[in-house]
Amino acid sequence: MSGRSHLLNDRTTELYRRSLTAGVERVADKIAHADRPFTGVTPSQLAPVVSDIDLEEPLSDPAAALDELEQFYLRDAVYFHHPRYLAHLNCPVVIPAVLGEAVLSAVNSSLDTWDQSAGATLIERRLVRWTADRIGLGRAADGIFTSGGTQSNLQALLLAREEACRLVAKNSATPPKPEILPRLRILTSECSHFSIEKAATLLGLGPEAVISVPCDENRRMRPAALAAGLERCEREDLVVMAVVATAGTTDFGSIDPLPRIAELCEGAGAWLHVDAAYGCGLLASPRRRSLLAGIEHADSVTVDYHKSFFQPVSSSAVLVRDSDTMRHATYHADYLNPARMAAQRIPNQVDKSLQTTRRFDALKLWMTLRVMGADSVGELFDEVVDRAADAWRLLAEDPRFEVVTKPQLSTLVFRYLPSSAAGLSCADEVNLHAREALFASGEAIVAGTVVDGRHYLKFTLLNPETSLGDIAAVLDLIAEHAGRFLSEHAGQPGHELSDTRAG
Repeated sequence: MSGRSHLLNDRTTELYRRSLTAGVERVADKIAHADRPFTGVTPSQLAPVVSDIDLEEPLSDPAAALDELEQFYLRDAVYFHHPRYLAHLNCPVVIPAVLGEAVLSAVNSSLDTWDQSAGATLIERRLVRWTADRIGLGRAADGIFTSGGTQSNLQALLLAREEACRLVAKNSATPPKPEILPRLRILTSECSHFSIEKAATLLGLGPEAVISVPCDENRRMRPAALAAGLERCEREDLVVMAVVATAGTTDFGSIDPLPRIAELCEGAGAWLHVDAAYGCGLLASPRRRSLLAGIEHADSVTVDYHKSFFQPVSSSAVLVRDSDTMRHATYHADYLNPARMAAQRIPNQVDKSLQTTRRFDALKLWMTLRVMGADSVGELFDEVVDRAADAWRLLAEDPRFEVVTKPQLSTLVFRYLPSSAAGLSCADEVNLHAREALFASGEAIVAGTVVDGRHYLKFTLLNPETSLGDIAAVLDLIAEHAGRFLSEHAGQPGHELSDTRAG
């Protein structure tokens, strides 16, 4: 078949129907019959299969391509919909959003200018307004959809940097920006997302511009420590470009004390950014919206719909209290969005975005809200938070494990405690091995992290279909793999005997 015969147009709609139907049926069959979240395939097993594909020799037939795809993707994909996928902030997706994905991919709108998107521009703007209203940012708020929380955080801190430089220049003898930048600082909790440090580097500030604020025993930023940090910056003639609070830390699901942080920021005249990439699902929660109290005082907010709104990747947004600050992302090109268009009030979304060509990802959320409604989405998130609370009680009562903190959202950090005969010295190795062995088996997937220098395991619950029975079964599997490791290494050098529960 010629290349032209594969273009989607009025003459190829039947091929489009057949191909998409075959693909949907193939994926539906895989999802329906997946008995575990992963096959356990290793990179060394799978890489040769992919490398052997001759990309210079097309198969021509979509069905043949799907058969081939089965061998090195569909068969071995990690399926987030499986109830024993408990690792990262990946969610099963709701069907209306998948419908939106199918529509937006085929139409292929680009959300940079009105003459490429028309109604899509208005849909995205309406969803930005809806989200800003849910946050409580006020009528002057605005925002833009992004590729994810990292980009949303980057854009928020870009706006904060530009505003900080503007204010310094306004209140002093107008030093050039290169002289201001070394004085800028970002204060954020020690449990915040790594993208804050990455953003500081990309913005020309360097990681040293990020000041880590200590957390309490529940892994929430300490307001007293933040106050001390703000005071120290003032004494040292440093400019607090932004304070970043987190509403749902990646490791612990902890929510920083937003009302008190907002008070401190107001007193210091500091930009407050709230990274709610994880906790944004609370905006739709019928029962837990109060956990986000104080977020309405933010100058900017990150939300990831592809986490706790159960949307397909990518679907994120950055919201700002003052729409005028979005001008810091505006650049004009004669071929695309000349300045005269702004005077004509033509809504070009590229005026607000770090990207130019951009997918119509907002359609997925639009279809979700129009079919399901916000309450239904919020109820799904409430379910996983409920399940995490149940799992915390299960772990707290199980002498085989220790759990770090009671969750506010749906993340649990814990570790297996070897018996006194196994020895504290190998506890890290035991937990690392248990996680790796579980992943290799494909029976379940859990994440890992480091807390106070020690290796821990992590459940991230985002699937309402995950039952307490699933969680209990996974804990038994972890204990089984850990016990096997201890038996195999008993008495070996480096695995001294001591009581792991001491202290």
